[in-house]
Amino acid sequence: MSLPSLDTLLGTGLPVVACARPWAQDLLAAYPLAGFVPMRGSWRADRAAVRQHLKQSTPGRALGLLLPDSLSSALVFRFAGIPCAGYRDDGRSLILRWPCRKPAGPMHAVQSWHYLTRHALTRWQLPVVDAEPAEELHWQAAAAHELQAGQALAQAGLKQDGFVLIAPTATGLHKGRVKAWAGFDSLTQSLQARGIAVAMAPPAAEQQAAQAAAPTAQQLPPLGLGAFAALTRLARLVICNDSGVSHLAAAAHARQITLFGVTDPSRTGPWSNQALRLGRLHAWPSAPEVLAQALEYMNIPPAA
Repeated sequence: MSLPSLDTLLGTGLPVVACARPWAQDLLAAYPLAGFVPMRGSWRADRAAVRQHLKQSTPGRALGLLLPDSLSSALVFRFAGIPCAGYRDDGRSLILRWPCRKPAGPMHAVQSWHYLTRHALTRWQLPVVDAEPAEELHWQAAAAHELQAGQALAQAGLKQDGFVLIAPTATGLHKGRVKAWAGFDSLTQSLQARGIAVAMAPPAAEQQAAQAAAPTAQQLPPLGLGAFAALTRLARLVICNDSGVSHLAAAAHARQITLFGVTDPSRTGPWSNQALRLGRLHAWPSAPEVLAQALEYMNIPPAA
């Protein structure tokens, strides 16, 4: 969901260094970044990593833009000696050089981060090309990502647009509630009864949970995030929870149905015109409803 902000920063022509979780490096392999600093969640270790990068990079004035709202992220850059712009949340006003007050009213995360990016560029007296984020995400895939996705399909005996890709897991809890829809087994069997291949490619840590959630789905080997995002483009349809998979599919401009039951679609849903959102906060969709919508999305008659 940060891609519009990244595109806006790259549009300034200035070197951009991404500081993010290690998994993001593969996802951003095709972007013309000036560097990537992995953030591992310990503010002292992350501060040391940022300072080390500064020592090794070309000398010059470094400016920071903090998309996370956490106090720890602000501390990392403050003690690394980088003045930062960011939202005031979590008591960070005195730590940030350019604190920004969040706009009033509900706002999608894509819009919120892009608003903050525009604020930072304005304070830095740099041009702001995009007044609003684009209506679609435009992730750039590396050639290796597309090659790996194609190889995974070939090894599984699947063809492009010839399968439905499901992602039945969602890690963690949201306010104490499970974020995964319980109907993937029923949905998978209903699709298979209509001759539609159903596949999934969960990460290694989620393979057992995915197998339990959809025992009859064809399980592909785990892929890197870039290759997985490329795989979503090759599917006839992606059906997933409100999770990272939904946002990867949106970034890849894949056709998807995202299922909601414990989160708000207007705040955390996929930023995509290709996505159909089913369910709502505190109300999961039923299995027959998801099946009917999936068949309609694929232009398959219900009785086929």
